[in-house]
Amino acid sequence: MQTLFDPIHLLTAFGYIGLAAVLFAESGLLIGFFLPGDSLLFAAGVVAAAGHLNLIAVLIVALLAAVVGDSVGYYFGKAAGPKFFHRKNSRLFSQDNVTQAHRFFEKYGAQSVILARFVPVVRTLTPIVAGVSSMSYKTFLAYNVIGALIWTVGVTLLGVQLGKVIPNIDTYLLPIVGLVIIVSLAGGMFHLLRQRKQN
Repeated sequence: MQTLFDPIHLLTAFGYIGLAAVLFAESGLLIGFFLPGDSLLFAAGVVAAAGHLNLIAVLIVALLAAVVGDSVGYYFGKAAGPKFFHRKNSRLFSQDNVTQAHRFFEKYGAQSVILARFVPVVRTLTPIVAGVSSMSYKTFLAYNVIGALIWTVGVTLLGVQLGKVIPNIDTYLLPIVGLVIIVSLAGGMFHLLRQRKQN
């Protein structure tokens, strides 16, 4: 059964608009953390390789949506974040979290903005935390663009190459998309496990 979470169906039904909407929401809106950004980019590469989408248009749309989405997330964090964290301490909110986030971005800010692109959920939260921690927008934007460029172009071109090399790749697309999701989640799990060991 085809659903909006099936990347090929989404691209077939909504084209560039669907691609832009999903990447924008996953990059910048809290409600977008569950959306299939990696698998959608990969599928867009496969569909472009088959001649159903223009590759240059896919890359431009994907890059712009990812960059604008992260920027919206940043400004949301900058505007709304302090209101949450400056309340009285609770189980969910603490002023110490803002201080820790600020220190984290002072030390790892550039790298975290780039690397977060390849980790689901973290990809959605990083720009918001960057805004909350008052990271310089010029710095954030520079690494936002670099991360978005590497992510969108890299994953899409991987789909293009496999689409050219493997005959009838659409037959195997669901297992391949599943593998892309597993690899993405594995990166996040590795990071969490390493943090727990350090703590």
